[in-house]
Amino acid sequence: MIRVVIVDDHAVVRAGLKQYFADQVDLRVTGEAANGREALDLVRKGEVDVIVMDLSMPDQSGVDALAAIKAREPGLPVLILSGYPEAHYATTLLKQGASGYLNKECDPEEIVKAIRTVYRGRKYITPAVAEMLADGLSGDTDKLPHELLSEREFQVFLRLAKGEAIGHMADSMALSVKTVSTYRTRVMEKMRLSSNSDLTYYAMKNGLIQ
Repeated sequence: MIRVVIVDDHAVVRAGLKQYFADQVDLRVTGEAANGREALDLVRKGEVDVIVMDLSMPDQSGVDALAAIKAREPGLPVLILSGYPEAHYATTLLKQGASGYLNKECDPEEIVKAIRTVYRGRKYITPAVAEMLADGLSGDTDKLPHELLSEREFQVFLRLAKGEAIGHMADSMALSVKTVSTYRTRVMEKMRLSSNSDLTYYAMKNGLIQ
């Protein structure tokens, strides 16, 4: 029996997934969470084999939650189920520890297939993502600027793009203000941007925030 935790801020999405999973003889939903912090609490309890998690959530985004979960339980598979197209996040999050990435418009059968795949310790990669990863092997020349950021830099970039203050960011990420400021400088240099408003515009233009 595969123990699944569903993390999504929409109760109707959690209910729909839970109902579909209930029809699968080998799946059992052992927990639900509406944000990243609740997800981490469930991970601490330990009754989970696979996490199915959205990216866009209040309080703590899926990107931040992924980093926190992988820091605590590196071997726990996290399957990202997002409303954002694969092209925007998939390769970045796979490199940061996600076991798979699916768009919410996919068939529910594919989600179940992905859960079974990542439970066995393998990555679940759609043909579209496989093509993007293959393109990445040819070098960084065709990569978008945000794809060149490290895990921490990417987290800081998204928070800045959403208008979060550096002081608040430092508290929630358990970092010093100086460290966050250093990350901000690196992000600006790597992305060749000069202000927070530039980051916001870039993120919206590339579908990284709504």
